[in-house]
Amino acid sequence: MNKPYNNFNATMALAKASFRSIMRSPSAVVFTLAFPLIFILVFGFLGGGGVKIDLAVSPQSDLQNPVIKALGQISVIRLINNKNTDEINVALEKGNYDAVINVQRNAAGKPAYLVNVKYTSASMDKGNILKSVLNNLLYTLNTQNIKPTIAKLSETMVTGRTYRTIDFILPGQLGFSLLSTGVFGTAFVFFSLRQNLVIKRFFATPVSRSSIVFGEGIARIGFALIGALFIILVGHLLFKFTLIHGAITVINMLLLALMGLIVFMGFGFVVSGVAKSESTIPPISNIITLPQFLLSGTFFSIDAFPTWLQPISRALPLTYLNDAMRKVAFEGAGLWDVRQQILIMIIWGIGIYAVAVKVFKWE
Repeated sequence: MNKPYNNFNATMALAKASFRSIMRSPSAVVFTLAFPLIFILVFGFLGGGGVKIDLAVSPQSDLQNPVIKALGQISVIRLINNKNTDEINVALEKGNYDAVINVQRNAAGKPAYLVNVKYTSASMDKGNILKSVLNNLLYTLNTQNIKPTIAKLSETMVTGRTYRTIDFILPGQLGFSLLSTGVFGTAFVFFSLRQNLVIKRFFATPVSRSSIVFGEGIARIGFALIGALFIILVGHLLFKFTLIHGAITVINMLLLALMGLIVFMGFGFVVSGVAKSESTIPPISNIITLPQFLLSGTFFSIDAFPTWLQPISRALPLTYLNDAMRKVAFEGAGLWDVRQQILIMIIWGIGIYAVAVKVFKWE
């Protein structure tokens, strides 16, 4: 008696063959490993980057004073208002804010204002820059006025984790790797399979369409997750990338990577469906990937973008993957803590796969 055809074995065989072809593809290795690794090495060795000091303004602070107004005119200072005390203290401990300032009128009259600044040990380098800025600013204010002094500075320090450049850059580069793999890899592979009539030949066999999709998907997911693990370990071992809960944090990051990759593969299916020729795949894919790469907080915080641009950035799926990765890695958040980011990625996934079903072609 003949055994029934086993589509599971067919799926695994397709996945194995596809994985081998990916490993032999220079472009796949470059986009998944080489580009992100180069950026990580560059920023890891530089360690710095453009300086922008996040200075929270205490909700108890007097806002109508010359000190706050003068700080608002200094390009290196980014004043953060409308945050309550608990939010500010948590952000200080995590290194998300570099300091908090509280300016009060002096009941004694001289000096006119008392300036209290609380720094964090999680951002000592920016704290030292801020100290220099404040000392110069207060010197200028106190010497250009007729009164002997207009403000007096007092400083304190809170303990927090050190926030390194790699803690911001690595999750962004990991997201870039997943986006490139999901879009370019999926689009080229399925267009090529259709153009070379490979899929049509599969239809002459008992292999189901789902086996073809799942086989290719498993291969890409496996390759991408290996690349993600490699990037995380390089960042942690060479540049002290923060993994708060060790192996648990790595697992959570890989699960987020899996979710993100599945969503991004949907974009790849759409591109392979709408592309008329292989030469049209790169420009269509770039229309999808470049805005996300540039606007999703890969290199710079979205808060540094112009106000009119931020809503666009916050509409992109890569933004939420990057944000979730950073919260899990540095802040020690669990997957439930980043459920909002996951939910938005799921919504994007449902929408993009609905489009993919409409435009995807088998032949």
